[in-house]
Amino acid sequence: MPPYTLLVLLVAFERLIELNTARRNAEWSYDRGGTEHGGGHYPVMVLLHTGLLAGCLAEVHYGGRPFVAALAWPMLALVVAAQVLRWWCVAVLGPRWNTRVIVVPGLPLVDRGPYRFMRHPNYLAVAVEGAALPLVHGAWITALCFTLANAPLLAVRLRCENAALGLAPA
Repeated sequence: MPPYTLLVLLVAFERLIELNTARRNAEWSYDRGGTEHGGGHYPVMVLLHTGLLAGCLAEVHYGGRPFVAALAWPMLALVVAAQVLRWWCVAVLGPRWNTRVIVVPGLPLVDRGPYRFMRHPNYLAVAVEGAALPLVHGAWITALCFTLANAPLLAVRLRCENAALGLAPA
């Protein structure tokens, strides 16, 4: 199996772990009176992220994208950094972390870990990974398409999450 295919499959496996964590955390939140907000955009988000992974493999395979070490290694470092940031967010939020917007009433906002520096650090991880993962193997069309499609989706998501948390726009 080519190393890039293995990398994309590892990211896909990580996403499955995320979804399992989110399912478990959703149960925790619902058991405590949590309510979901803005669920209508969730299927679009899942489709976009699935498309990212499929696009990475398809563009490299069918588009014959070359491996360019001078681009690949910095992009791989960004992919790893994005994963570290994502799992730091998961660890700090604990059972409150989710791929859905679920708010448990009465819980204070988290202001430690990466949340000391920004409101939504996980979305930074998503944006970085979405650009960097395809570029590890020169799949620039996938990186561009994901970034352009993710921007309006992220705007919807941020409005939804900020409203659910009672925050003013950032």
